[in-house]
Amino acid sequence: MIKFVTDNKLAFIAIHVFIGFLATLPFFPSLFGYIIIIACVAAVLFSDNRNEEAFIIAAYVVGLEVFLRMIKGAPLFETGKYTTIVILFLGMVNGPTKQKLTLSFPVYLMLLLLGIVFTKVPDGESIRKAVAFNLSGPFMLGVSAIYFYKRSIKLKEVYNALFFFLLPVFAMITFIYFRTPSFSEIAFGGVSIGETSGGFGPNQVATIIGFAAFVIGFFMLTKRSLTGFFILDAIILMYFTYRGLLTFSRGGILAAGICFLVFAFLYIIHKRDYAKIFQYAIVGGVFLAGVWLYTSDVTGGMIDNRYSGRNARGIKKKDVTAGRLELFTSQLSGFTDTPIFGIGVGNGKYKRFAEGDAKGTSHNEVARLIEEHGLIGLFALTMLIFIPIFHFFRLDFFQRAILISFYLFWFFTINHSAMRIAFPGFMYALSLINLRYEEE
Repeated sequence: MIKFVTDNKLAFIAIHVFIGFLATLPFFPSLFGYIIIIACVAAVLFSDNRNEEAFIIAAYVVGLEVFLRMIKGAPLFETGKYTTIVILFLGMVNGPTKQKLTLSFPVYLMLLLLGIVFTKVPDGESIRKAVAFNLSGPFMLGVSAIYFYKRSIKLKEVYNALFFFLLPVFAMITFIYFRTPSFSEIAFGGVSIGETSGGFGPNQVATIIGFAAFVIGFFMLTKRSLTGFFILDAIILMYFTYRGLLTFSRGGILAAGICFLVFAFLYIIHKRDYAKIFQYAIVGGVFLAGVWLYTSDVTGGMIDNRYSGRNARGIKKKDVTAGRLELFTSQLSGFTDTPIFGIGVGNGKYKRFAEGDAKGTSHNEVARLIEEHGLIGLFALTMLIFIPIFHFFRLDFFQRAILISFYLFWFFTINHSAMRIAFPGFMYALSLINLRYEEE
């Protein structure tokens, strides 16, 4: 099944573009959500994970998650994370590959669960929802890390998984196109815009679109065709970048740009073709300038204000982090109040609500771990940071280029969007693989 899809890339891209159109119809989202989730789980179950179907289909689900939320087609809000956990668990127990054993990530999961003991929610609130909202992402990271830890993955399988990730993003981009009103009706300013993000959270949408643009650039730089036509690949990359900028959410786009620069730098060192640096810089600069100037034109110059930290009037904002810095400071104060075990999972939001802060939900997983889990959370975070770094020392530059990019996507994403979606946890886990060059 995987080979059939990857042998017919352009056809499956077209199918997902059509799915994006169908999602605008009222009957389609819920039906599609149930069918696609069941189909993904069944495909892994009946494949026995002989060719890393669990990895590749999990990548599809991670790319699908935001689209399902956007069209209200997810059976549960955290369906993407739960489904990824199920798929990778099936891959562990059914696959022919012997799982590499490590205590690090089971210990990480147990440390997370300790925080539940101290969870207290106000009357009328659901403790289950508080725990699920805050721990489903970290828990999915732990399960994914157990699956991928030193797992031998072929480069071909990485390319296949990244293509599968892209497919639902084509559907999402199409849906956004049909749901975006005329630009004359949109009040572009100095904040993220729901109208250009399919009516859903711009931060999450920009994160997925940013990574999708990175993947297309990755395919092009390594001379792997996405559609079979280089010009078409370039047009798709330009359009994805344009749609990502239109969300006016900076975190996901800036993270993708930085990660691609790191990948390109390490890849050029691997190829030892230093003359290419100037060539790539010129082509990339012209590409970015063209997309930026066009976006600036259609937004009346507001995209320039957004990325330079100015409001709609062009006045420099006092806090270019959109309140995240103040929230981060508040979370650190919560840590100093209860440094050992933290204030409990999910309690940070209710603590700030009680203090009169209506925007108390954390955007930073680093600060959330420290505030809600205390020194235990700090220890868990330290583990997460250093385990992949030790792994990178054993790699060549091309392997480092790929895995460090995944690692950086995890780190940047959890610092601007916490772990709202499955994406950062999955990226972290991929940084742990043993990447092989052998191709069948």
